[in-house]
Amino acid sequence: MDEVGLCSQCAAPFPYQLIHNGFNDSAYAYCDTCGATALLDSWQADIPAAANLVPHGRILPSVEPFLAACICGGKFTAHAAPRCPSCRAELDAQAARVYIEANAPGTEKGWQWQGNWAGLYAIIVAGKLVNNPWKHRQTAAAAEA
Repeated sequence: MDEVGLCSQCAAPFPYQLIHNGFNDSAYAYCDTCGATALLDSWQADIPAAANLVPHGRILPSVEPFLAACICGGKFTAHAAPRCPSCRAELDAQAARVYIEANAPGTEKGWQWQGNWAGLYAIIVAGKLVNNPWKHRQTAAAAEA
């Protein structure tokens, strides 16, 4: 279920989902241009060993060369942040605490937002999600076409 956040730059509302990468055995990255989220399943058999994919958090820089470009033309990187879908400003993780904790049912039981875009939780903003964008998969699909 999507919750609603607010951009601290332009005040535009946007839907979002939090992803617990520990439950998914996944890692994630954000596009450096549009802020789309790439989720990378660590249990996939064809992950390049040299990528050194470590699940349960943001990707390491070693994964970047193995990822395909985002549909917007940007790159999924270890240091990019999610972005507002209206103004494309990087979302402030500390400002996000207000709406993330207000929308999370676990807050009543003591759960707190990690306060950064590098921890266990990833955020998908406005449905911008790409699953397993490995270059070798796109190259193989293009060769079959």
